Amino acid sequence: MIIREASSEDITTLAMLISEANQDVATKLGLHAGNCPKHPSLCTDDWITADLARGQRYFIVEEASACIACVAFVNPRTGLAYMNRLSVLPAHRNQGVGTRLVQHIINLSRAASVHTIGIGVIGEHEVLLRWYRKLGFKDGETRNYPHLPFSVKHMSYNFESSENFA
Repeated sequence: MIIREASSEDITTLAMLISEANQDVATKLGLHAGNCPKHPSLCTDDWITADLARGQRYFIVEEASACIACVAFVNPRTGLAYMNRLSVLPAHRNQGVGTRLVQHIINLSRAASVHTIGIGVIGEHEVLLRWYRKLGFKDGETRNYPHLPFSVKHMSYNFESSENFA
């Protein structure tokens, strides 16, 4: 299993990974273009192109020459980064792939002198919230946004905390 930085040649692969990896959540929560047009299960090449243009970096996990997962990272200002669109294809879950990607982002952030990594998680997705907590992310506020049919739990990984995942 290798993790590599994605390039513009990977746009279609990234859109596929994100869309396919998020289909089960969309189905479970009844999300579709009519009630949540920006849900990752609807990801397109245009979304990835726009992300790259805004300076977001993507990383892809390859196993046996197949792309099986990805994550996005952006460092908008000194000390702060965001991790987005962590996506692992269902057949490769519960094998440590997501944890490896989170560790990759933590290492990348540490090298960039980031103090805090922020994420947003569907507030009703208890399994995912527990998983992030296990990796050292701490709960922040939960917010409801008028354009989303679910709440968003903001979480952060703070490098000053000794309890964090290493």
